Amino acid sequence: MKRHYDAVVIGGGIIGSAIAYQLAKEKKNTALLESGTIGGRTTSAAAGMLGAHAECEERDAFFDFAMHSQRMYRGLGEELFALSGIDIRRHDGGMFKLAFSEEDVSRLRRMDDLDSVSWHTKEEVLEKEPYTASEIYGASFIQDDVHVEPYFVCKAYAKSAKALGADIFEHAPVFDVTRGGESILVKTASGDMHADYVVVASGVWSGMFFKQLGLNQSFFPVKGECLSVWNDDIPLTKTLYHDHCYIVPRKSGRLVVGATMKPGDWSEKADLGGLQSVMEKAKTMLPAIQNMKVDRFWAGLRPGTKDGKPYIGKHPQDSRILFAAGHFRNGILLAPATGALIGDLIMNKEVKADWLHAFRIDRKEAVQI
Repeated sequence: MKRHYDAVVIGGGIIGSAIAYQLAKEKKNTALLESGTIGGRTTSAAAGMLGAHAECEERDAFFDFAMHSQRMYRGLGEELFALSGIDIRRHDGGMFKLAFSEEDVSRLRRMDDLDSVSWHTKEEVLEKEPYTASEIYGASFIQDDVHVEPYFVCKAYAKSAKALGADIFEHAPVFDVTRGGESILVKTASGDMHADYVVVASGVWSGMFFKQLGLNQSFFPVKGECLSVWNDDIPLTKTLYHDHCYIVPRKSGRLVVGATMKPGDWSEKADLGGLQSVMEKAKTMLPAIQNMKVDRFWAGLRPGTKDGKPYIGKHPQDSRILFAAGHFRNGILLAPATGALIGDLIMNKEVKADWLHAFRIDRKEAVQI
C-alpha cells in the first residue's frame, strides 16, 4: 500500500466508484477503499432506474441535478466500456408512471410540459403494454426514465478508474480519519495512509465519519426489499411504476420488483411481510406476475437524511475533506453528476451555485414530509 495519495475515497459503492473514476480522469493519484467488495451492498440491491421524473416531485435544484445526471448516462456506457470492457446493461424502454385515480391523473398531468414526458390514455397504455392492469386511468410515459444494472455500472466505474491509475482496495475498512498537519491521516485495516483530500462516500455508514470529523448530520437506513421473477410468457418492455413501487424488465428475462421502505431497520435481510407487500403491490400493476416463478429476493439499506437530499460538498471547516452521502433512493441516478461535482470541487473548477447551496454540508435540515 502506498503511503500517500492525492485523494482517498472511502466507500466502494456506485457513488465512491464514480468519484474515484472522475479523479483518476483528472490524473489525481487516487485510492478507493471498500470495507467489503466493490458494489456488493446497497448498490447491488438497487433496481437501477434512472428516474429523474419519477422520483422528483418539485422542479428545484435537486431536479435540475438529477436531470443533468440522467443526461450524463447517455454517453457513459460507451465511455466505461472502452476502458473496462463491462457493459452497464442499459435498457431504453422508458417508464409508464401509472394512474389509478383522478388524483393520480391530476398529479401526473403536471409533468406534461416536460421534455420526454407524454400522457397516454388507458387505451393507449394497454395497446403498448397489454398486460398492464385494466383498472388504470392512464399513465405518463417518461421516455428518458430508462434503467441500468447497478452492479455492472459500479464495476465498470471501478475497473475504469483502475485502468486510469487508481488503486482499488477491497476488504479494507477505514477506522479513523484524522485532520491536522499537512495531510489527512486515514487509518485502515491494511495500514495507515495519508492524503491531500479525503472523500467520504460510504452510504448510510457515512455517519460515523461525520461524527469523527465534528459534524452532527444524521443518517438512517431505509431498508428496501425486492424480488425478481422469471418472465417467460408475456411481453413487457417498459418499467411500470406507481406510488414508489416498480416492475423493471431486465434483458435477461427477469422482472425486478420493489421496493419496501422501512426507516430505521439495519437488517440487510428481507422478511416475509415486506416481500408479501411488494408482491401484492406488483399484482395491482401487472396481474399476470402472480403466475411467474420467483428467481430470488434481497434487501438493501438506502442512506436516508432528514430532508431526503444528499450531502455533497466540502467540510465547512476543512476544504480537504469532502462528502458525498445520503442519496436515499437515487444513488444510481445521481452517481455520474456526484462524481463530476466532487471532481470539480477538488480541481477548483466552477460549480453551479444552486447545487452547492442545495447539497451543502452545513445546511439547515428540514424534515421531509
